[in-house]
Amino acid sequence: MISDQAARRVVKLRQQIAEYDYWYYVKDAPLVPDAEYDKLFRELQSLESLHPELQSQESPTQRVGGRPLEMFKPVRHVVPMLSIRTETDISDQGAVAFDARVRRELGLNGDAPIEYACELKFDGLAINLRYERGVLFQAATRGDGEVGEDVTQNVRHAIRQIPLSLEGSPPDILEVRGEIYMRRDDFEKYNAVQRELGLPTLVNPRNGAAGSIRQLDPALAARRPLKFFAYGLGEVQGWKPQTHQELLDQLETWGFPVNDMRCVVKNALGLVEFHRRIESMRDRLPFDIDGVVYKVNSIALQESLGYVSREPRWACAHKFPAEEQVTIVRGIDIQVGRTGKLTPVAKLEPVFVGGTTVSNATLHNEDETRRKDVRIGDRVIVRRAGDVIPEVVGVVQEAGERREEDRFDLYKWLDGKCPVCGSHIVREEGEADWRCTGGLFCAAQRKQALLHFASRRAMNIDGLGDKLVEQLVDAHLVDTPADLYDQRKLNHETLSGLERMGEKSAHNLLAAIDKSRKPTLARFIFALGIRNVGEATAKDLARHFGKLDNLMHADMEKLQQVRDVGPVVAQSIVAFFSEKHNIEVIEALLDPHRGGVVALESEAKTVRPLSGKTFVLTGTLGISRNIAKERLESLGAKVAGSVSKKTDYLVSGMDSGSKLERARELNIAVLNEHEFLSLIESSDA
Repeated sequence: MISDQAARRVVKLRQQIAEYDYWYYVKDAPLVPDAEYDKLFRELQSLESLHPELQSQESPTQRVGGRPLEMFKPVRHVVPMLSIRTETDISDQGAVAFDARVRRELGLNGDAPIEYACELKFDGLAINLRYERGVLFQAATRGDGEVGEDVTQNVRHAIRQIPLSLEGSPPDILEVRGEIYMRRDDFEKYNAVQRELGLPTLVNPRNGAAGSIRQLDPALAARRPLKFFAYGLGEVQGWKPQTHQELLDQLETWGFPVNDMRCVVKNALGLVEFHRRIESMRDRLPFDIDGVVYKVNSIALQESLGYVSREPRWACAHKFPAEEQVTIVRGIDIQVGRTGKLTPVAKLEPVFVGGTTVSNATLHNEDETRRKDVRIGDRVIVRRAGDVIPEVVGVVQEAGERREEDRFDLYKWLDGKCPVCGSHIVREEGEADWRCTGGLFCAAQRKQALLHFASRRAMNIDGLGDKLVEQLVDAHLVDTPADLYDQRKLNHETLSGLERMGEKSAHNLLAAIDKSRKPTLARFIFALGIRNVGEATAKDLARHFGKLDNLMHADMEKLQQVRDVGPVVAQSIVAFFSEKHNIEVIEALLDPHRGGVVALESEAKTVRPLSGKTFVLTGTLGISRNIAKERLESLGAKVAGSVSKKTDYLVSGMDSGSKLERARELNIAVLNEHEFLSLIESSDA
């Protein structure tokens, strides 16, 4: 028997969660912290589990899960999903021609005012959402306009912007039409993760949106970052708006996301101004559009105009220049990034795409280049959208014979050496990218290496920031970290002559450099910028080996005896110290007559009060997180960022969230601030 109290609570929770979803996913303005949302969601799941009679398709819990489908069922649209005419003339004349056609069909002269609703033309997948009595009943693709595919499960699970139930008093039957799309930043992040994992990437945001919705497994669709904008109607029973603008405003009231870059204008001049304005800001939009859409605003006039060749006379799409074009690969270069990452870049026959001429396009990494099988002489699709770096999407026509042994091999292409500094290149196990090992020497990495070397937790050279490093490197005053200590290159006279560097600033910087000559061994190791060696690992290495020389000559086996040093970290260390250029810079740093740096030795393998213990800090503490971390590490403890079975203690401050819950699940000891400080004091004693 369902208690009234449980039923009322379920209704209340669904209303709260629906409101929070709306503000989070549609308005991008969260009302509550994630922890509070998760708490309410789990409570609703628990109540529905205890009372199966209360379960409903409109519940937010139904967005989670979903069984894979064997196939998509066909759906016949009650009102066909027709396409609209595209103005091929992308100049102002395209808008003028549309206005002239409308006036001619309506029998109006050039002076009679006509209102047009103007919107963006989204580059995604059209979808029809059918609501019955305010609840999402079915979602279907456009298909051929008459018959689409039932993708209800995927839409329900993958797109939280689409409401499961509608607010207010919607009509009994309401079909809302709109576009499923993918933001550019979400698309780039998704592809970056896929490349890191060695998995296939999405071709472009539009294909990503369409392919995601047509996944047979809703769980896979839900992993894709999909969004939705509503822009029209299908079948409706019990409501008829007077204008298209009223239609969009009402959809927004019912909880649908409607793009706010819409307006109502009059006559051809208004259409021209809208087209120009949107084109000027196209690159700054967070999503792809390929034009704008004009619609006669009055529904009565729309009905009067009717259709021709299954296209509405009252609407048209006015496009912008294409963002994808075909061109020829003339060569492949390798660029070296600030962190040593090697990126293959296609040198192209120049092509006008996305509003600019493109002659270079990224191939991302070796795996992507091999997967797409891009070779010199191929005709390829090049894409440029907004500020995104132009990329080669794929090959459309292959050039000549395709021998497997000729497929792109970055190591062979470079003969195993960095094209900038000649240092060896390596590719760590499980990594997608090749990297240069000459971190202290390579000109491409010079600025990044110096900034890291001088950072507060490394050598702590106060005053050596981005702008100054730019000047020092560009003027060739500093090529490696050792040059910072060479008074023949860096002295009061040379520094005070730089832009924004007066007498006092020069004096202060030289004093900070001199002060940094006696770092701890851990700080010096961290300052070297060895890949995968963070601050905590640098401290572990210093404690274990005691002297820099011991670390520099350690092999893979010895390195993996250090706590938390596995094969990947060990490989990075061996590769770094195997590069002669790095050794030369280190020797220059430690040379009493050149750098004069003295890396203070650590007491190797010293057992301290909290040695071997792992702590995690969460919430707000009375002392700063950095101070707490330093106190723990000084006592031999390791401070981790996440809770796991290896965690010994969780230090919990105010407003602790998911880490506290995870610690309780794993039965990990939880210390409040008072208990934590007591432990520190007793360990110091």
